[in-house]
Amino acid sequence: MSFMNSKVVIVGAGNVGATTAYSIINQGLCEEIVLIDVNKDKAYAEALDMQHSLYFMNRNIQVKAGDYADCKDADIVVITASAPMPKDSHNRLEMLAPSIKIMTSIVNSVMESGFKGIFLVVSNPVDIMTYLVWKLSGLPASRVIGSGTALDTARLCCSLANLYDLDCKSVEAFILGEHGDTEFISWETATIGGKYVKDVMADNAERTRNTTKEELLRQTKEAGWEIFNRKGNTCYGIAASTSAIVKSILFNENKILPISVYLDGQYGLEGLFFSVPTIINATGAKEIVEIRLDKEEKDALYASADLIRSFYGELGI
Repeated sequence: MSFMNSKVVIVGAGNVGATTAYSIINQGLCEEIVLIDVNKDKAYAEALDMQHSLYFMNRNIQVKAGDYADCKDADIVVITASAPMPKDSHNRLEMLAPSIKIMTSIVNSVMESGFKGIFLVVSNPVDIMTYLVWKLSGLPASRVIGSGTALDTARLCCSLANLYDLDCKSVEAFILGEHGDTEFISWETATIGGKYVKDVMADNAERTRNTTKEELLRQTKEAGWEIFNRKGNTCYGIAASTSAIVKSILFNENKILPISVYLDGQYGLEGLFFSVPTIINATGAKEIVEIRLDKEEKDALYASADLIRSFYGELGI
C-alpha cells in the first residue's frame, strides 16, 4: 500500500471515532477518510471541521461523511461505534448485550458493499466484538483485528517511565489477555533499556518508591476509568493507539503490538480472540509472537481466555 489511493472508513463519529480521524489526518497516513454515523449531521459536521484544518496540515487528505457504500474500496474499516457504558459501571463486558445488535448491523452493511479489506475493531468489549466481527464477516482471521491492550500497554510503559524519569518509549512491556479486568502484565519479558524491569525495580528501590508490580497493574487497569470518571470519555490515547495500528497496516511496518487477534494453537489456545504481541503489516495480523511466560502468567492467560470464551454463547452465532 502507499499514501496514494489509500482509504480508511471510520464507523462511529463520536469522541473516539472523530479523534481517531483527526489523529490520522495529523500524521498524513492515508489519502481519504470517510466518517459514517447513524447521526448523519454529526458525521458531516466532524468531517467539515476536519476539512478546514487541512489548510494547516502537510498533506491534502480528502475527508468526508459517507455511507456504507464507501466501504467497498476501503483498505481499513475502523469500528468505534458501540452501546453507551451503563451508568456507574466499570465493567466493559456489561456493554455486550446492547453492542451485539449494533455490531451485527454494521458488519452486515459493510460486507454488503463488497468490502475486502481489514477490519479494525475498537468498540468494547473489544475482544468479544472482534470475534463477532470475524464470524459475521467471513473474512480470514488475519484480516480482523481488535485494538486490544495496545493502549493498556502504553499506560503501563508511561507509569514505569515516570518512576525513573525516562522516555516512555525506552520501556518495553506487554499487557496481555482481555482488555478488561483479567488482563495481566508479562513481567518475564518486560525490559527498560535491555534490563529486566524486575531487576530495575530491585536495584532502584529509592526511585521505585515502594511501587509494587500489583500497584502498577492496578493503576493500568484503572487508568481509563480515572479519565472516564472525570471527563466522561477517553479519546486521545485510544485514538493514538488505533492510528498506530492503522499506520502499521498502511505502511506495511511489521510492527509488534499487543492487539486482539485469533489464536490457533499459539500459547496452547485456539478458537478465540484476545491480546498477544503480534506482527502487524499490510496483510493485517501477519504473525503472533509467542513470548516467554512464567507459570503465574500462563495461569493468568488461561483464566483470561476462559472468561472471554464464557461469553461466546451469548453472541447468537
